[in-house]
Amino acid sequence: MRCPQCGFEAVTGAAFCSRCGTRLFVPHPESRHEFALSRIMTSWWTYFGSFVLAGVLFVMALAAMAARQAGQSGRPIGLALFVLAVLIVVGALVSRRSISWSITSERLIERRGFLSRMRREVELADIRSVEVTRTLMQRLFGIGTVVVASAASADFLIRMQNIANPDAIAETIRKARLKRLA
Repeated sequence: MRCPQCGFEAVTGAAFCSRCGTRLFVPHPESRHEFALSRIMTSWWTYFGSFVLAGVLFVMALAAMAARQAGQSGRPIGLALFVLAVLIVVGALVSRRSISWSITSERLIERRGFLSRMRREVELADIRSVEVTRTLMQRLFGIGTVVVASAASADFLIRMQNIANPDAIAETIRKARLKRLA
């Protein structure tokens, strides 16, 4: 094979020219197909307090409306409490939908935001450590926090807070990483 840069006759099958160092052929990359392993969202238990507060406000709104029928003017207060309860529920739903994590065969992807979006990715081969922490309250509700540290930078962390079954998620990441490195 002749070098396209210097014209030197190179040894058959050589990747680089022995005279000038030019690559003689471009190896075709191995085709890998990435597939999803898991999609993770914040647990519903995170929003339990919001739903309880909305329920209490809804009951108070019903009581204010019932007081109106008894001759008192509770309609504006009842309507305001009902709207506030609905806003709290909608806020909790939007908050839950605004963050998610995906584990694929190649990467761990974090997506944040509802109107504006932020996306952070860590290659599975670049994962340095996976840490699982569970406070007492998280243990009572079966949730926890998984922190994935990248080998690329000490500051680069993906923190999956208040997720259901954190030990299984950490094990999925570990197995996917080992399979990726093999």
